[in-house]
Amino acid sequence: MKIAGRPVGLDAPPFIIAELSGNHNGSLDRALAIVDAAAATGAHALKIQTYTADTMTLDIREREFVIADPKSPWAGRSLYDLYEEAHTPWDWHAPIFERARRHGMIPFSTPFDFSAVDFLETLDAPCYKIASFENTDLPLIRKVAATGKPIIVSTGMATLGEIDALVRAAREAGCRDLVLLKCTSSYPASPVNSNIRTIPALREAFGCEVGLSDHTLGVGVAVASVALGATVIEKHFTLSRADGGVDAAFSLEPAEMRALADETLRAWQGLGTVSFGAGEAESGSKVFRRSLYFVRDLPAGATVTAADVRAIRPGHGLPPSAADLVVGSTLREPVTRGMPVRWDVL
Repeated sequence: MKIAGRPVGLDAPPFIIAELSGNHNGSLDRALAIVDAAAATGAHALKIQTYTADTMTLDIREREFVIADPKSPWAGRSLYDLYEEAHTPWDWHAPIFERARRHGMIPFSTPFDFSAVDFLETLDAPCYKIASFENTDLPLIRKVAATGKPIIVSTGMATLGEIDALVRAAREAGCRDLVLLKCTSSYPASPVNSNIRTIPALREAFGCEVGLSDHTLGVGVAVASVALGATVIEKHFTLSRADGGVDAAFSLEPAEMRALADETLRAWQGLGTVSFGAGEAESGSKVFRRSLYFVRDLPAGATVTAADVRAIRPGHGLPPSAADLVVGSTLREPVTRGMPVRWDVL
């Protein structure tokens, strides 16, 4: 498949998405600086989120509308206040998209309701992302699929049955290019809970591209996922975690995003094909194998003994495995110390 003309699949380098999310900290200038920094790291796409606090929740500051989990980075915050702080104003979308395109990046977004999809269509969004918390919102998935554009879906918390339902809904509504992202919906996520062995199982079960939406710290899990067939990697991105912000704690800084882009590319290049024997790049190294050499001068007609030959480097003589055949044979011609053992002298 392709996203905005860029190949996405096992035969292409991993597609790296830098997620802006709420790391703009309420500043368009900072948002644009993050776009510039993401482009400099080698990320291929820049993703934002399209919602308002009112499209996400109700302005209630008690009960279930307040995050009670003490382990959450947003503990004690009301949902409304959190989304009000984190949302990307809709009038920022066009300049963010334009800046990303100027850098040759692919800009797109996660819509959270029908109005967001309609708005993003006016910006010619080339693809769409469905967040983990919305992967059971089948009406939204059908709305996005009806655009005919590629869809990337995070599968955090979803059961196999729920993933099957969303895949069916997307395909029945017109989606032809689908990517499922293995995701652990905790912030930050632990590598122990990442379970990236699920990636090949998703590919086998649903016959689509599969990747990773990664909330762990560092790049190790993402690099490992490439070996398991991940073709898309999404990571939250910020200029500096020290600057704070709703997503800063589990976001990569520029040097880390550069490492992600570089190391996932190396991991993909390293996969290669099933191969045995010396490859083209190794052919010159055969000379450094051990081989049999004469270690003393001998006349023609002499019988070769074990003391007359040794397995040493370089590799111009017979292989060490031939020693049992060489010892006890008769020389056709004289040999000198340092001469490789060859069949034609025996």
